[in-house]
Amino acid sequence: KLYTLIKEVGEQFDDYNPTKAGRLVQDFVCDQLSNWYVRLCRRRFWNGSSHEGEMTENKKAAYETLQQCLVTVAQLMSPIAPFYGDWLYKNLTDSIREEAKAINSPLRHESVHFTDWTPYQENWVDKNLEASMDLAQTISSLVHSLRKTHKIKVRQPLQRILVPVLSENVREQIRHIEEIIKSEVNIKSIEYLDDDSGILKKKVKPNFKALGPKYGKDMKEVGNGIASMTNEDLKLLEKTGEFLIPNSQFLITLTDVEIQTEDVPGWLVASDKGITVALDIHISDELRQEGIARDFVNRIQNYRKDTGFDVTDKIRVQLFNNNQALADAVDANRDYICQEVQALSLRIFDEKPADTVEIEMDEFILVVSVDVEK
Repeated sequence: KLYTLIKEVGEQFDDYNPTKAGRLVQDFVCDQLSNWYVRLCRRRFWNGSSHEGEMTENKKAAYETLQQCLVTVAQLMSPIAPFYGDWLYKNLTDSIREEAKAINSPLRHESVHFTDWTPYQENWVDKNLEASMDLAQTISSLVHSLRKTHKIKVRQPLQRILVPVLSENVREQIRHIEEIIKSEVNIKSIEYLDDDSGILKKKVKPNFKALGPKYGKDMKEVGNGIASMTNEDLKLLEKTGEFLIPNSQFLITLTDVEIQTEDVPGWLVASDKGITVALDIHISDELRQEGIARDFVNRIQNYRKDTGFDVTDKIRVQLFNNNQALADAVDANRDYICQEVQALSLRIFDEKPADTVEIEMDEFILVVSVDVEK
């Protein structure tokens, strides 16, 4: 979305709207770059391959993309945050200045204020990819909200979600980023429903907070029109983003209504921006064990950090079997745990090992010994 940002920020500066320009940059950095790209690329930044220190093409591409985004952000903010923009630019480019001068790169300048404004390049904008990532963020946000509302931790894997789709194009856009969604919300699979399957029951209500400023004295008439919408009318609104209330001149959009979907037994349902998600909340024994293993990994990683281990340190883990459910879960997910915590060995003992520490988990007390491999 970087070049879309360049276009939008440039338009706001051209219209002398620095506040809107600043908010566009802020939203991009917080929502798209930091909370989405950087967070999801942590593994690429760390290794990019099975060899942690190797600069693979995948790892290099991740860093170069991040640098391009940050240099552009420094430039976009420089008219309204000149000192911080210049500080950021210099930190990103000082180490490569001589190389940049040799190839006459835009990064050859000593200050961001000497650079030419990055031009908008339409051929660098992939609208279909942007739509896919918007869907990934919307679906992930819906699943996270369902988990939070019903106190199901993200570390607890769940089996699947159902997503009703309005068109084959939307189905393909979601399929394109399925793996991102599954990783982000910790589910095993995504299943698609035709919107006319009848499994999920929807109802629509007027959003009076949005309708009031928009329609004023006609708000009641518009509200009555929304309340009388049929299922077919609702499908048309979700598919096209707008609907003309019959026998009137009132054209409503998705922001004018609240679409609610009834929960199905064994599922939790939520909707936003025309997207509905149903979350399967049945937790099998296998899923429960995996959730315990993920919690175990989290506690060991925190212990590594608190104890001052180096991030590259390989460790040995010994676990005292003070709870059979915990021991079974760790044993069933031994390979996953070792990979995540960089353990060369993970052993379970019926007698307490020497030099153990106690670490609280949600359901258990871990009694473990963690040593750095010499």
